[in-house]
Amino acid sequence: MNKVKDFLYEKESYQIRGACFDVYKAFGGAFKEKIVDRALTKSLAKRGLKVDEQKRINILYDGEKIGTYIPDKIVNDAIILEVKAKSFITKDDIDQFWKYLKGSDYKLGFLVNFGPAKLEIKRVVYDSARPVRRVSASLSA
Repeated sequence: MNKVKDFLYEKESYQIRGACFDVYKAFGGAFKEKIVDRALTKSLAKRGLKVDEQKRINILYDGEKIGTYIPDKIVNDAIILEVKAKSFITKDDIDQFWKYLKGSDYKLGFLVNFGPAKLEIKRVVYDSARPVRRVSASLSA
């Protein structure tokens, strides 16, 4: 009998998605990235999540720092959030996000686009053998 694998940061993922839907319900795709980014920070914090904005993270190669990446948000010291407000997410957006995740020591990220036609949420897991970061903030229901 196969065991179902644990869903990485399940509760946090649910809260992040909910915060994104709340902001999209309020604004749709009518505003620029800066506006939805600020609203998303408030929505995440309201849900009891710790949000660091524009935090510098190291990009590693062979265990050594080779550069710096500044994601839009880091949630609970464990999850990268990249926010867009454009017509749609391109393959290049996804590829670039994957490379940033792979080059960092984070295992999970969300690429979120508050587009004019729809909300797009891409949950990206880098499934290497890296240890999972311990989540420090508690969640409110």
